[in-house]
Amino acid sequence: MYLITVLGNLLLILAVITDFHLHTPMYFFLANLSFVDICITSTTVLKMLVNIQAHSKAITFRACITQMFFFHFFAGLDNFLLVVMAYDRFVAICHPLYYTVIMNPQQCGLLVLVCWVTVVSLFYCSAIGVYLSSAGAHSSYSSAKASVIYTVVTPMLNPFIYSLRNKDIRGALRILIGKERKKLLLS
Repeated sequence: MYLITVLGNLLLILAVITDFHLHTPMYFFLANLSFVDICITSTTVLKMLVNIQAHSKAITFRACITQMFFFHFFAGLDNFLLVVMAYDRFVAICHPLYYTVIMNPQQCGLLVLVCWVTVVSLFYCSAIGVYLSSAGAHSSYSSAKASVIYTVVTPMLNPFIYSLRNKDIRGALRILIGKERKKLLLS
């Protein structure tokens, strides 16, 4: 599942970067979402895979805090990017004549920057909430199931949900894969 997540999201990022027709706000946000999905999955799953291989559940306090910081950071960023993507679609549908004026490249970059900055500030608020909540109020088994769904399944499905039903992305992927196939044949 981890490999599917990384490869699917990397393919989406490469398709957006290499196809000039996909240099629009919607695909810019999708590429950023794919990057964040790779990061959020890598934050937890890599350590989990090492623990499974080593038959160990140990993690140092410093590693735990670092992992928790990056997990919350990327999870919050994921949510804010989804909000920005919803705003982009709102503008495209409700104000189509003003779309290119409102969603210009500077505005898109600013929206992504605001997402990153907001998540950093909200991280500290959520961390305080985690430390103030009662540990006995949560079931560890249901929490583990929910975290696997959130950290592995959702990022794995996002490239399929947001892009593979899109003919522009499918066309860009065909071109990208065709170019890679030609490079392999020539070498």
